[in-house]
Amino acid sequence: MEEPIMFDSTNRRAEAVTFREALLKGQAPDKGLYMPRSIPALSAGEITGFAKMEYHEIAHFVSGKFLQGQLPDRDLAALCRDAYDFPVPLEKVDDRQYVMRLDQGPTASFKDFAARLMGRLINYYLLQGNEKLLILTATSGDTGSAIANAFFGLDNIQVLVLFPEKEVTTRQRKQMTTLGGNVSIISVDGKFDHCQALVKEAFSDPELAHLPLSSANSINIGRLVPQIVYYFYAYSRLRRLPDEPAVFSVPSGNFGDMMGAVLAMRMGLPAKRLVIATNENDEFPRFVSSGSYRPIEPSRNCISSAMNVGHPSNLARLIALYGGTMDEKGHIGRMPDMERLRRDIFAVSITEAETRQAIRSAFEKHRLLLEPHGAVGWAGLQQYLLQEPQAPDQLCVSLETAHPAKFPEEIRAILGFDPSLPPSLLGIEDRAESSLAMANDYPKFKDFLKKNYS
Repeated sequence: MEEPIMFDSTNRRAEAVTFREALLKGQAPDKGLYMPRSIPALSAGEITGFAKMEYHEIAHFVSGKFLQGQLPDRDLAALCRDAYDFPVPLEKVDDRQYVMRLDQGPTASFKDFAARLMGRLINYYLLQGNEKLLILTATSGDTGSAIANAFFGLDNIQVLVLFPEKEVTTRQRKQMTTLGGNVSIISVDGKFDHCQALVKEAFSDPELAHLPLSSANSINIGRLVPQIVYYFYAYSRLRRLPDEPAVFSVPSGNFGDMMGAVLAMRMGLPAKRLVIATNENDEFPRFVSSGSYRPIEPSRNCISSAMNVGHPSNLARLIALYGGTMDEKGHIGRMPDMERLRRDIFAVSITEAETRQAIRSAFEKHRLLLEPHGAVGWAGLQQYLLQEPQAPDQLCVSLETAHPAKFPEEIRAILGFDPSLPPSLLGIEDRAESSLAMANDYPKFKDFLKKNYS
């Protein structure tokens, strides 16, 4: 049996751990994020073989490369089969341009892909040791509902989600606040970055070391591994020739989805370029252009609310993957290989006006219905194709990361109609809500954790 892959902290001041330990810890004790010490490579033959596999089988194969020796292979296969029981549409738009709709899961968001497998893996390990866990996570929109849904009703897991009070839609909020049970929700008077800072501070607070804390947002490596899978799935369904290069456009906020794409490239995905499209929180495109990184504080409030991130946590992972170091505050200790990074990534910021225009033009030209996040990705792809013209048969895939029905006000204002509701949103307006309001105040948050979870 192969030796298990070990995981190191991006801050390099913590001991290496196994996947199981990284998954259950969430964040490294030195405030860094766990990254695999080595990235398993897939052969051309293995990638070709994906064309004959179902989605859950590809998920089993890819995640198994990272989880070697961490659980029996048959158990991982069963977890993947149980997690992925919904479709992954690849909608043809024009020529060889496609939109991959990641909005068909139980909470109508791409976060379902990571949350469902991650939740099953965490529960699997906890049941083995009869352990309990408090999942503490921050959300800018869709993570909270996906995590809450994935862990809802599990007796040995409690979930506490923090979200920025004024920066999620009504439907996004109600997907979290109407569950109850083992799921608790706090609305914070602040930005997503403030919610994320509260969570990170709690993880590194020695006075909370007695709490069995873990995170389920994209600071947890358990979120990233499942997000590698759909890039291989799309490629396996759309390629015409072996090793045909593809361009993927990824709307990006906290950069977990982006890291899935970059890790897929390192595993052997024939990606010609990644288009990393942000909204007006443009700290990353400016960094790629200038080589100078400055977080945006406070983050800018855009209609693509899940991407309102002024300092993406996963940027530390990207910097590490390209040979540099960045701490949790965004300070760069060693510069990454910027030449290689620019060769792999086309970074672009999309304005609010461009986002709305992308929604309008995509529907008018192609009857393609996008919501604000998918529109940022689509607009980013179109800018890439304008600036770096491609052959007409270039395979391009843009990600739609949430269902348009989560953003009815914007769709109605731009296109004049309400998107139809997926099953997961039917009747949600009539459900009773339960949440707690809190100031952006770490001592008060810490006191809340001590009183309610000690």
